[in-house]
Amino acid sequence: MNIYILLGIVVWLYMLSVLKRAQLSAFFFIVGSAGLFFILMAISRPYWVWFFTHAVIHGVDLLNKITGWATVMLKTGLVYITNGHNPVIMSIDYECSGIIETCAFVSLVVFFPMYERKEKVFYAVFGMLFIYFINVLRLIVVITIVHFMGGQSFFLAHSVIGRLVFYVLVIALYYNVFTYSQLARGIYRKFIDRRSSKE
Repeated sequence: MNIYILLGIVVWLYMLSVLKRAQLSAFFFIVGSAGLFFILMAISRPYWVWFFTHAVIHGVDLLNKITGWATVMLKTGLVYITNGHNPVIMSIDYECSGIIETCAFVSLVVFFPMYERKEKVFYAVFGMLFIYFINVLRLIVVITIVHFMGGQSFFLAHSVIGRLVFYVLVIALYYNVFTYSQLARGIYRKFIDRRSSKE
């Protein structure tokens, strides 16, 4: 691990201890979330980026086997999208892995003051899985549009429609976890109620 990352973690932990002793909960949340995000991003290279990228590639490949609209090259992370006119090669890389969005969400959940520890673990895992699945869905949407509308639609599909689908669903996740859940305890409460009714 880089010496600068270790130094940053030490400074971050010291700042958190000062803010906790001073009972400045808003600053504790901001410094905690922002610091954890930067730490997770710093330590995610190269292994977690590789893992997230390949998980997305395998998810796209699994769904693509049903349609056959593209050829997914698992080792290189390339997706060869077939269509009637001009095929497109899409690369699934760091930007497509969803790791930035996942690190941001987990960082906010860990320091969100309204949840108990079990709820934080539940929402962190749920959010990671949700972001993963909607990221795969986004890429499937891109493949579908390019397959039927041709290579000229790639920019529209990837940079506009795909991102719109992804971020609308991410906003829905944030709403449920950080806003709606404060009114009704959201998904976690439904999960616990369902488990207790089965027992």
